[in-house]
Amino acid sequence: MELKGKVVVVTGALGVLGRTVAEAAVDAGASVIAVDRVDGSPPRGAQSSPALDLGDAEATKKAFSAIAGQHGRIDALINIAGGFRWETVADGALDSWDLLYRINLRTAVSACQATLPHFPSAGGRIVNIGAAGAVKAATGMGAYAASKAGVARLTEALAEELKARNVTVNAVLPSIIDTPTNRKDMPDANHAQWVTPGALAEVILFLLSERAAAVTGALIPVTGRV
Repeated sequence: MELKGKVVVVTGALGVLGRTVAEAAVDAGASVIAVDRVDGSPPRGAQSSPALDLGDAEATKKAFSAIAGQHGRIDALINIAGGFRWETVADGALDSWDLLYRINLRTAVSACQATLPHFPSAGGRIVNIGAAGAVKAATGMGAYAASKAGVARLTEALAEELKARNVTVNAVLPSIIDTPTNRKDMPDANHAQWVTPGALAEVILFLLSERAAAVTGALIPVTGRV
């Protein structure tokens, strides 16, 4: 299998996308550690880490050190933890900008910092979840797009920092993901045009594989037919 023997940490692992990606990584042969801010049933075949607030840098470093201590290293990090809020600038709250910064960008930076000491000398992989909407924001997407634009810049900057260590850092930029929540919120949309969690998982696993060793600093649109 593509990821046989690899130790992979997935944040936001108890959500729809997180579960799909974690289970796909398990099927590819990886040892998967599921990280989330709440306790819950782990994805099939994955090991669950205690509930963790990734915004707490010290707690995150301790938790990731414990994971590396148990497994000997961390080979890959998939940053899926995050959230969404639709608000116009005119009628929205300034606090929403702080909230989405914390849950979308700060969590990714924290997890990356906590992982870096535990990559093996042979290298490693980081995949972040950005957003197609961060390239061209629509009405109501200002705060969300700004936080995800930060994820894009994090991806590019960290990729440059880690080239000499053979650690690749990339991001996928999904459009609307086909989840039960999004279907409920947009019942009249053409759901067949949306990108599925499974399709995203395929791209993410490719970026973790040796076949993608030459790819770093990339922001890859995965938008279905939107």
